[in-house]
Amino acid sequence: MDIETLKLFCDVIKLKGFTKAAAANSITQSAVSQRLKALEKTFGIPLIERHGTELHLTKAGEVVYKGARRVLAELREVEERLQEIGGKAGGCVRVAAIYSVGLYELDPFVKKFLKSHPGIEVQVEYSRASKIYQDVASGSVDLGIVAYPPNRPQLRSIPFREDELVLICSPEHPFSQYESISLKKLASQPFVTFQRDIPTRKALDEILRKHEVSVITKAEFDNIELIKRAVEIGMGISVVPSMTVKSEIHAGLLKAVSLTEGPFMRSIAILYRRGRSLSPAVKKFIAVLTGND
Repeated sequence: MDIETLKLFCDVIKLKGFTKAAAANSITQSAVSQRLKALEKTFGIPLIERHGTELHLTKAGEVVYKGARRVLAELREVEERLQEIGGKAGGCVRVAAIYSVGLYELDPFVKKFLKSHPGIEVQVEYSRASKIYQDVASGSVDLGIVAYPPNRPQLRSIPFREDELVLICSPEHPFSQYESISLKKLASQPFVTFQRDIPTRKALDEILRKHEVSVITKAEFDNIELIKRAVEIGMGISVVPSMTVKSEIHAGLLKAVSLTEGPFMRSIAILYRRGRSLSPAVKKFIAVLTGND
């Protein structure tokens, strides 16, 4: 067993297939299969099962996958420390962001960072908040960017920015004539929203409960793009972060209306693992995000 084999194993799971893992590592699919068979032989137990065209980890595979990610994370940290000692301005920053932030707010910061630090690589992936917490805690990523940051003992957070929650509707909807509207008018309205496990949905449910407003949930989605498309075609109204609908408002596809009882602000934070020594590259990236560069 070696580090490269562990990395291949993790890539197969992360990329959900042997073909993509082979391409990512510039080797043949056959070579990937042989390396993973050797890994299973080392442990003496199957790590991956095939269900049709899908790959699934066995219980042993889950243990190895979690352990391998920790090993690879620690190795990357060692490599970055050695670069720092050698005076090399390089390294890699691995960031996992929720879709609404990654798609609409992160890009200008990444571009600014890369312009100032061309020798440092930035890897950004979009993910659900629950997975981001796990990946930051395990060391699979250096930083997580989430809304309504959790209070978890293994994580620390740094304030990033705030978004105002606004009502959105189609231009043909009666609410589109208002500049501001009371939450009370949302009562019994067809509503399109996030799935229940998403932090923004939890915060919105709490706002509606506090103001004793009940809506008719017509659809629940796991990302902001589907919510916007549903509102555009008149499926219902929604309440979303204002930054995520700027282009649709400008194009006349949606109308945004502020909430009279507000403003209700969605806090966004940068997460990292408590007790972890941040590399110079990661510290520089945080400085750009927080405006302290």
